[in-house]
Amino acid sequence: MKSSDDKNNISRLSLIGAIVTLGIVYGDIGTSPLYVMKAILGVNEHIDASYIIGAVSCIIWTLTIQTTIKYVLIALRADNKGEGGILALYALIRKNKKKWLYGFAIIGASTLIADGVITPSITVVSAIEGLRVIHPTTPVVPICITIVTLLFFIQQFGTNVIGKFFGPLMLLWFSMIGVLGALQIGDYLFILKAFNPYYAIELLIKDPNWFLILGAVFLCTTGAEALYSDLGHCGIKNIRISWIFVKTMLILNYLGQGAWVIAHIGSLPKDINPFYSIIPPGFLIVGVIMATIAAVIASQALISGSFTIFSEAMNLNFWPRQTIKYPTEVKGQLYIPFVNVALYVLCIFVILFFQSSSKMEAAYGLSITITMLMTTLLLGSYLHYYKHIRLLFAIPFIAFFSIIELLFLSANMFKFTHGGWVTILIAGIVSTIMYVWYNARSIRNNQLQFTKIAPYYKIISDIKKDETISKYTTNLVYLSKANYNDEIESKIMYSIINKNPKRADHYWLLHVDYQDDPSILEYSVEELIPDTLSKVNLHLGFRVQPYISLYFRQIIEDLIENKKFDLISCYPSLRQNKIQGDFRFIVINRVYSTENLSTLREKFIMNLYNIFHCLEVNIPKAFGLDTCNVSVEDVPLIIRRRNVRRIQKEKE
Repeated sequence: MKSSDDKNNISRLSLIGAIVTLGIVYGDIGTSPLYVMKAILGVNEHIDASYIIGAVSCIIWTLTIQTTIKYVLIALRADNKGEGGILALYALIRKNKKKWLYGFAIIGASTLIADGVITPSITVVSAIEGLRVIHPTTPVVPICITIVTLLFFIQQFGTNVIGKFFGPLMLLWFSMIGVLGALQIGDYLFILKAFNPYYAIELLIKDPNWFLILGAVFLCTTGAEALYSDLGHCGIKNIRISWIFVKTMLILNYLGQGAWVIAHIGSLPKDINPFYSIIPPGFLIVGVIMATIAAVIASQALISGSFTIFSEAMNLNFWPRQTIKYPTEVKGQLYIPFVNVALYVLCIFVILFFQSSSKMEAAYGLSITITMLMTTLLLGSYLHYYKHIRLLFAIPFIAFFSIIELLFLSANMFKFTHGGWVTILIAGIVSTIMYVWYNARSIRNNQLQFTKIAPYYKIISDIKKDETISKYTTNLVYLSKANYNDEIESKIMYSIINKNPKRADHYWLLHVDYQDDPSILEYSVEELIPDTLSKVNLHLGFRVQPYISLYFRQIIEDLIENKKFDLISCYPSLRQNKIQGDFRFIVINRVYSTENLSTLREKFIMNLYNIFHCLEVNIPKAFGLDTCNVSVEDVPLIIRRRNVRRIQKEKE
């Protein structure tokens, strides 16, 4: 994650940008050679040359069709002001009022998060298992738990220092696996026939275990979705150019592993990992160290990506607001304590539950297939609704990739009973929270009662002048949900006028408007009553954190500089000594009332919302407000009031 200037430099095509891209984008897909061929060997007990050639051909054409064509060539063009990922894509389509697509976005984001739980585990375990080639009794699980614990522990401090080395280290990693693979191709030159898709098709048609083969092959492209999500960090040109190098090195390694397997087909021990077998014995310890480093880099990228997904989800009203910290001054590098702890616990559970990479392979890939399918549906919607491409051309795109991904999904379904249920369960919990939170917020917002503010101008001015009312504060700031400057929530007016009348010198209505543009940060101010009442509109992108107090302070500084506001206190004694006036924020918190007469669906959603509400930090913390200057006023949220019999006076 880079500062604004650095980020622009990296996004431009350059050698440095391409190298940095290797460390940010390709960690997941770049470590797949650690376990893909091993998983393919585990499908059949009896293998021959045609089986390996067909399997390697499946890998090559999966990387070509799924990763290169769909993601590198097509998906990267579907950017939201330079940002990528399934939630950025949804926000882009949402601009065209296609909000009903939120279901695809929720499912896709949830399964991507679930996949992010098992990916660090399988990557680190696969790397450390290489030590068993040297020392068969190596305690893999304790070492992996130690590495994962350290990895999650350092998140709170930021990774900008070690992050500078990620790109060069991944350059060494890809160069290493490419050279190692190329050196083995000579063992069986006919492995080059794998470039012909005929052998992939022949294998899938003739082999009765074709669905198991597809499930194993799919592991080679699991990092493609992360590639799209990291578009904003590196830029489309750097990703595309560096992908040529990455894909070349990956294919060389897969070809080398395949050639080695065929050359040793009669003497393969059980649970052999061809990746470590093609490494010369004297270089093996270096290979294990490099694999571990690559695994850590891949895991770091997925953890950071999970933080970004949850951050976006909060601003899109998909997830409860939680504490977000910035461990460094590097723009975009954020840390969410709750998410970090949850991911850590789940990763440790996965390592302890599966114990080995072989068992993880049997569960890996199921949820990410669903993510890719959801991305395909959203990309098709993007082509039709946003790019205005006719359905005649958009439907074939959706159909082609949907068929491929449905085949992969059906092939991966057998993994459900082999541990895939773990990721599906995680995805189900996350998607349920997202669905409930999004719909509950919609229900709550739809019941807001707004009123025209103009009729209240006189009474607000009179309250300001009425010295019999104790002054509440110099500057009274309300967080408002009114989208229009001429409207105000009735509850805010009730708070000012009826609920302990609040006299102030200046009244501010602060409205936060989340934009579909990911990084916009702008404001506008309209003075409704001269020197008394003003409306401030903050326009924030869905990747911008709502530091409301900080932004409001900056706006006040701008107004002072332009001589449109005087910050000096209106109390004579304080004004004489040029003391600044105080500010007080009031937040109206609408509490779901038992008086509501709701539909069964509304009751279900609101009851779950009340349960999930414990995940959300309080409103002042969520908006970065100084809690000592904030008051929260609870008011009942009435959706539909019950028809209650009117009480009668007792007859005398």
